[in-house]
Amino acid sequence: MNRLIAITRRMKGDRAAFSSVLTRTKNVIFGIEVDKGLLFKLFLYLLLIDTAFIYMNPIFTMVSTMLKNAKDLTDPSVIWIPNEIYLGVLQEAWNKLQYSKGFFVSTALSATVALLQTVSCALAGYAFARLHIPWKNFWFFCLLLSFIVPPQITILPNIIAANQLGVMQTYLPIVLPAVFGHGLKGALFVIIYRQFFMSQPKELEESARIDGAGAFKIFFKVMFPLARPAIVVVFLFSFVWTWNDSYLPSMYLYNSDLQPLSQGMSIIAADLAAEAEVSGPSVFQDSIKMATGFLMILPLLVLYMFTQRWFVESVERTGIVE
Repeated sequence: MNRLIAITRRMKGDRAAFSSVLTRTKNVIFGIEVDKGLLFKLFLYLLLIDTAFIYMNPIFTMVSTMLKNAKDLTDPSVIWIPNEIYLGVLQEAWNKLQYSKGFFVSTALSATVALLQTVSCALAGYAFARLHIPWKNFWFFCLLLSFIVPPQITILPNIIAANQLGVMQTYLPIVLPAVFGHGLKGALFVIIYRQFFMSQPKELEESARIDGAGAFKIFFKVMFPLARPAIVVVFLFSFVWTWNDSYLPSMYLYNSDLQPLSQGMSIIAADLAAEAEVSGPSVFQDSIKMATGFLMILPLLVLYMFTQRWFVESVERTGIVE
């Protein structure tokens, strides 16, 4: 009888231990909460890896293609890793782009437009958010219209105006709109600033007005220094969009000796197409295009590498995600 009781207790103990092990295993795999389990983390990492590969695959393809020699390009068994690193295509793309001069022009043009839009759009955004302006809702509606109207519709009147003013073949038609908060995606930047300034407490302005500060002094001394998250977002967006823009330079700088890199890519693509019609397609034609594209985005990759943390924090704080 005692032996039967002992066996029964042992079976209950084993069952409790098995149940405890099963519970711990279940908690590890599925988690006490849904987002704490191993299965959810594996699914999340799989999703992140797939998403990262979708975005990084073009860059991997560019790097792999531009480093292949003629033998590897014609060998179907060589897909990602070339048998021999060949830098001749990269050197040819560098020379065709006139990279040193093009890099300086693109950097100077993009930085100038970004700085001007950062300040001018901040002024407009503050006015829409805080100041009492006659017909303010109507002007904000016009701002939204300018945001959705594509530049191809307004480019012809702008070219005519630039030709009449004698500023064709110069950077003024690209830089001057940024002074007034227009430019490429300027309306979006005004909206970003407006949303940020509307979220700030009104007591800051009231205290400054009590001290005798006017609207401009309140903006430059109180509100603008607080807008660092919005400033970072607007500056980086404006810089990247101006850097990648090839449409406006092709309209205003089509015969200029100082071409930005974006326009240089278009010129190289046209030259390669013309050469292919005369002498037939070259085995390195796609490789040169890949190399010019990589040289084009390389400075932006380096810029994002150093500003990623501030950019992500700024996007969260400016309410763009909302």
